[in-house]
Amino acid sequence: MFVGRERELSKLNGMYQSGSFEFAVVYGRRRVGKTTLIREFMKDKQGYYYMSVEGAKKENLAGLSRAFLSQEDSLQETFEFKDYESMLGHLDTLAKSGKRLIVAIDEYPYLAVSYPVISSMLQSHIDNCWKDSSLFFILCGSSMSFMEEQVLGYKSPLYGRRTAQFKIQPFTFFEARQMLCGYQKEEQAVFYGVTGGIPEYLSHIQGDVSVHENIKQLFFDESGRLFEEPLNLMKQELKEPMTYHSIISAIAGGASRLNEIATKTGLETSGCSNQLVSLISLGIVKKEIPIAEPETSRRTIYRLADGMYLFWYRFVRPNTSAIIRGAGAQIYESLVLPQLNDFMGQIFEEICIQYLFQPSVYADLLFPAGKIGRWWGNNPKTRRQEEIDLMAVCEDQALFGECKWRNEKTDAAVVKCLLERGDLFAYRKKQFFVFSKSGFSQDAIDVSQGCGNVRLVDFDEM
Repeated sequence: MFVGRERELSKLNGMYQSGSFEFAVVYGRRRVGKTTLIREFMKDKQGYYYMSVEGAKKENLAGLSRAFLSQEDSLQETFEFKDYESMLGHLDTLAKSGKRLIVAIDEYPYLAVSYPVISSMLQSHIDNCWKDSSLFFILCGSSMSFMEEQVLGYKSPLYGRRTAQFKIQPFTFFEARQMLCGYQKEEQAVFYGVTGGIPEYLSHIQGDVSVHENIKQLFFDESGRLFEEPLNLMKQELKEPMTYHSIISAIAGGASRLNEIATKTGLETSGCSNQLVSLISLGIVKKEIPIAEPETSRRTIYRLADGMYLFWYRFVRPNTSAIIRGAGAQIYESLVLPQLNDFMGQIFEEICIQYLFQPSVYADLLFPAGKIGRWWGNNPKTRRQEEIDLMAVCEDQALFGECKWRNEKTDAAVVKCLLERGDLFAYRKKQFFVFSKSGFSQDAIDVSQGCGNVRLVDFDEM
């Protein structure tokens, strides 16, 4: 069943209807659903699809030959292009036929690594033949650094040729819910958190099994689908993954500043900084600066951007040996369950941001927020560090938010605390949101009603 990706699919179909040459670049992290999107788009349309393999150039040429053979009755069963120029020449002929054809090459980085001149060859054929044709050409890849630098980058031969690019992101919580229809809303949020919203991981959830049994089967069993997933992904993306594992573990364990991470891993600060850049490019780590401060702020911290990595490095990696020995269920019951609400705190913050960007909610914000992030800093009155979960700024207006993933109702003290933190800033207009998993006490409701610019949002409403 195909779910989500409505905007991407609509854009691709709109491009298809143009009848002109189109060159779409589709990229994103592994397992995020790029191939599923392309196949859904190509459904009921004439075209050719090939997934490149990590091998020699001849192996990929043979695979491309088979891809064309499967669609064209005129080609003999043993047909194989003698070289890549012959293959591209065949595409020239198809392009000149006037037919609307789709040609999609998936995992393009594998093909380009096996035959590095292919990008220059594609550039030549686009410029000299395809750009005036009805060909719809798609290049897709999971190596984000390769796709951004060697397909979209200005030094690439293909630079400036694409007519659209799609960086496929993990599902939001609201999209992921479509794959979790049989579960309660809090359970859906937990599933979203531990899978990071990755469609393939969500597809392995068994609808007739409880949320806790699913998590144990996926993560805390040595044969589980996600038991070694981050290890496998890191091996595919990075040449020397071991130090990266240490960095991610340090962040999952609470280290957030560069010097803290370097100290905890035993790495030099400069080397640690370079590796953090690589992890940020992969979408695993995010760099945060207090909202409304310049990019040069020295108060930079690092957090894990992917819920699955946060869960795995916090709970699975430290207990790998015990899980292999068959103690996974006990690990989950005794160590994970008591900390699950704490883990969900960061996940709930992200869900709340996604909620604010829902069209009907976004339209009612005090101003059209461009970026919603966190703030932390010193309170001159109390002389202690304060944090605000969500904050956005536009000229002399500001939005503030507090997110509580707790089993008890959120009381007036939380609302008053957020209002006091808002007083640290001299913006002319302010809007406050308090989000709560379990609803609000009457005194919290009374305080918010007395202010006029405070909105209480419980999880049922979200």
